[in-house]
Amino acid sequence: MQLSKSNNIADLRAVAKRRLPEPVFHYLDGGADDELTLDRNTSAYDDYELLPTQLSDVSRLATGTRLFGQALDWPVILSPTGASRLFHADGEPAVVRQAAEFGTLYSLSTLGTTTIEAAAAAADCPKMFQLYMFRDRGMTENFIERCKASGYVALCLTVDTPVAGNRERDFVYGFAQGPNSPTPRSRIRQIASFLKHPGWLYRAVLGNDLEMVNITSNGAYEADVNRSIRDFIDNELERSLTWKDVDWLASRWGGPLVVKGVQTVDDCRKAADAGATAVMISNHGGRQLESSPAPVDCIPAVADALGDRLEIICDGGIRRGNHIVKALALGANVCSIGRGYLYGLAAGGEAGVRHALKLLRAEFERTLALAGCNDVGKLGRRYVQHRVRKSGSSFARFSDK
Repeated sequence: MQLSKSNNIADLRAVAKRRLPEPVFHYLDGGADDELTLDRNTSAYDDYELLPTQLSDVSRLATGTRLFGQALDWPVILSPTGASRLFHADGEPAVVRQAAEFGTLYSLSTLGTTTIEAAAAAADCPKMFQLYMFRDRGMTENFIERCKASGYVALCLTVDTPVAGNRERDFVYGFAQGPNSPTPRSRIRQIASFLKHPGWLYRAVLGNDLEMVNITSNGAYEADVNRSIRDFIDNELERSLTWKDVDWLASRWGGPLVVKGVQTVDDCRKAADAGATAVMISNHGGRQLESSPAPVDCIPAVADALGDRLEIICDGGIRRGNHIVKALALGANVCSIGRGYLYGLAAGGEAGVRHALKLLRAEFERTLALAGCNDVGKLGRRYVQHRVRKSGSSFARFSDK
């Protein structure tokens, strides 16, 4: 199946699976432990039904919204994802250009393979920088100053990674290191898979595409440049992070600040009290705490309690346009997608990202029209209901593990 024959995100995932070495695909696709949270992130949307209002004039649809004071053409932003060049040579710049083409915001990860400055120059669209808090505050301050100089409109602090999640697929397919390193059999399988993808292997071995350049280009790192990035991150991530650190970051940045990885009303309230202007309700794509709730299930309580104080971003499991409509109807301001566009990137580079966003936007607009809503600003609870799960009922799964 090629891009032109990919009718949905699941089809793009299938193409990505064929085009990537096994260890790389499963690093992209996998989650923690038994992957219950990973699966639930998407299947949770099945628990909500849309309630259409018929005989509504949907000849024109108003899909525009605002986030961080920035105008967006539709309520979907692109999540921060590490090492985009791991999945295709086009990398982060290709995704930035498509964010601009589709009138939305791009988020760059601290662990990206494109610098803050290069991503800013790639295309004219609003940009957010996702950061981890390091023990060396000089590194964080360096990121802040570079983002200010490059015109980023928001910062996003990830708070759900005090330790790495238990991603067992990485052990099985050979993307792990340490005590759970691959067995000899899986190493042979890993080597065979890489040899079937010589183009990827050439870039990884001879190119410089996979360097975490935002760390290596940071002045605070230069004195320690002989250590590996992995070791540096493991040693330098701040694990004693508290809400006082969010307050410090808010005061240093002085602009829109998102706390990513919160799921409870209490944590969202603490985020607002600490100076955050938005929360990204997220469980890190099911890659951290197993058995944490699906983000879409957390939205109503947070919106009811704090919708007047915080902008709410729903991040996780979105694979269909109707998922976007459901999340917005439940109280999210915008939705954020990560794997949705990465499958496209892996399947076909920049053209694949374009195809992924085109599919999702078409599905989103079709769902709006069929639901009888001609303006995203009118979406609310009257358009959605929670379906009671009956004993013995079966629910379709998106993944095909």
